[in-house]
Amino acid sequence: MATNEYRLPDPGEGLTEAEIVSWHVAVGDTIAVNDIVCEVETAKSIVELPTPYAGTVTALLVAEGETVAVGTPIIAVSDGVPQEATSPVEPTESTEAPPVATLVGYGPRERQSVRRRRRTPAAEPTPQPVAEPTPQPVVESTAQPAAEPTPQPVADSTPQPAGRGDGVDRDPSVRTLAKPPVRKLAKDLGIDLREVPPGDGGVVRRPDVEAYAKQIGTSPPPLVEATSPPPLVEATESIETPPAQSGDRETRIPIKGVRKATAEAMVASAFTAPHVTEWLTVDVSASMELLDRMRAERRLADVKLSPLLLVVRAVCLALRRTPEMNASFDDERQEVVLKHDMHIGIAAATPRGLLVPVVRDADRLSMRDLAETVGDVVATARAGKTQPAELAGGTFSITNVGVFGVDAGTPILVPGQTGILAVGAINRRPWVVDEEIVPRWVATLAVSFDHRVVDGEQGSRFLADVGRLLEDPASALTL
Repeated sequence: MATNEYRLPDPGEGLTEAEIVSWHVAVGDTIAVNDIVCEVETAKSIVELPTPYAGTVTALLVAEGETVAVGTPIIAVSDGVPQEATSPVEPTESTEAPPVATLVGYGPRERQSVRRRRRTPAAEPTPQPVAEPTPQPVVESTAQPAAEPTPQPVADSTPQPAGRGDGVDRDPSVRTLAKPPVRKLAKDLGIDLREVPPGDGGVVRRPDVEAYAKQIGTSPPPLVEATSPPPLVEATESIETPPAQSGDRETRIPIKGVRKATAEAMVASAFTAPHVTEWLTVDVSASMELLDRMRAERRLADVKLSPLLLVVRAVCLALRRTPEMNASFDDERQEVVLKHDMHIGIAAATPRGLLVPVVRDADRLSMRDLAETVGDVVATARAGKTQPAELAGGTFSITNVGVFGVDAGTPILVPGQTGILAVGAINRRPWVVDEEIVPRWVATLAVSFDHRVVDGEQGSRFLADVGRLLEDPASALTL
């Protein structure tokens, strides 16, 4: 019986360390290849870490909250479970997993933590007497199939049958593809995602889950219609601060992980790229009316529509006229690099810091696909499930300060990008129309740009185009 030490793998994206956020297993647990053992936070995001080893956990070598370098042993696993006990039921995945792999894209994306189902047989509902001396073979070969008719709840994941993440072979052709917000919806409704007929491309989307819920008689959560325009990006709870002790005069909060990386990036950006910020206040009443009409359309009835959708569309159209705003500056070669793709970053506030997940090829998406994608990337970021690769490659970013009731702000460029647009609160204000003061929906836009790449004329034209598109959506036909 040998013991394998699993070392922190390389997370990619140039990252060299990670913090152990939480363990999903404990000493004595039995695990299989690709089971999620812990969550780690890198400078980009929180990711789930699967194990390449099967056996019994003999030691957790790093405490929760500790930051360690790549290559550091973090967990010890005894190979007390014979490999032949797991190979017949999951030959493909056990052979595909290398001893060390990157965190990004490693293992099946849909696999979740199975901590509650990997306890020793003493914790099983119907333990078999002969299983006490040799618990591992019993767990792998007999206990799991017996649980097939009655799925057990899994912590922080969509309820699944016993074959989910327990070593039981699954046909790859029926593997469920769905994004985290869709998985959460299925979990809330008590639906097994593998039973939901997928849509285009074999991906299960929110409408697929809702349609299946109606079919089996489960009502989806009702959508609450707001009387005022919803925020561009919903706010999240602030970072928790340690309780102050009696007599304390200050509280110190460690800066690490995503928050540390964000601080470093913002300092580098502010003192590297010469920022210029311009402001524009516009009447967006026509855009609010357009949203109301879109919500009434049957093909968009099941999609969440918000002003952010129209802002992203307006930005994409304006970037066509001013491609310098969709560019980067190569300092080493002293060249301006114009980007032909429009990968729009959407700033999202999370309890662990600011994340800017990217909507790729935003200019090529239909209105429905754009709405779904924007909603998915923001919800995934807020859930802390954004992968490092999903934060890279943005060409222009949008941030929203209006969600906090702020009229405007001075945004700082995302490193490597030339432009960023901040959108303030959309609210009713007195506005002059045909020499009369009337109440209108009004918002203030602020754009910052790298003056090495963009001149004042180009930045002003871009901001004016975005404002005109939001003030008069029909003007999109003239661009």
